[in-house]
Amino acid sequence: MSTPYRLHYAPDNASLVIRLALEHLGLPYETRLVDRAARAQDTALYRALNPAGLIPVLETPQGPIFETAAILLWLADTHGGLAPAPQDEDRSLFLKWLFFASNTLHADLRMLFYPEKYIAADQAETLRAGLRPRLATHLALLDAVAATAPRWLSPAAPSALGWYIACQMRWMALYPAASDRGWFRLSDTPHLARILTALETHPATRAAQSAEGLGDTPFTSPRHPNPPEGSAT
Repeated sequence: MSTPYRLHYAPDNASLVIRLALEHLGLPYETRLVDRAARAQDTALYRALNPAGLIPVLETPQGPIFETAAILLWLADTHGGLAPAPQDEDRSLFLKWLFFASNTLHADLRMLFYPEKYIAADQAETLRAGLRPRLATHLALLDAVAATAPRWLSPAAPSALGWYIACQMRWMALYPAASDRGWFRLSDTPHLARILTALETHPATRAAQSAEGLGDTPFTSPRHPNPPEGSAT
């Protein structure tokens, strides 16, 4: 690699969170498109980096890392600036909500977007109908956290968790395109909405907008991406 990091990405996938984190930290990196239309994530070459075949992978001097939260935490601990330090008294609070975003919220989103991986195709909408109130509850919990204005979820000093939540809320507004998305209203979570509004003015967001064709308001009023290469699905 010509830089310390190589991000294997697809537009508007979970790799977007990592791109934003890398841009936020000002780290040099290169990208390698994972062509979802050609099922590049299932090739032997990609599976050698991530045996689960999921996006993203970040290649580092210590080897490839996969799982979004793991990459975020590694970047934070390696470079600082995205999370409370290990010795910080706020570390435990940050970690529990980071892994809530990863293990609970993101896991439910994956079922919402890809129900056929979990249930028979004719039951897909039944599963989605059960997930929507769960997702609304997850967001209400996160909004209550944001209402307390912890410094690790401050719009003035974005954290890994803030970037992660912003992307997840973007996806809720857009996907799945052919299914009901009326359950999601940004106005229901005003404290999170304030964070998303602030993140849209961040230089990292502007870089991601250009790289992945995200539009002018990618978090508060998102539209489907028009990327210069690859596709979101």
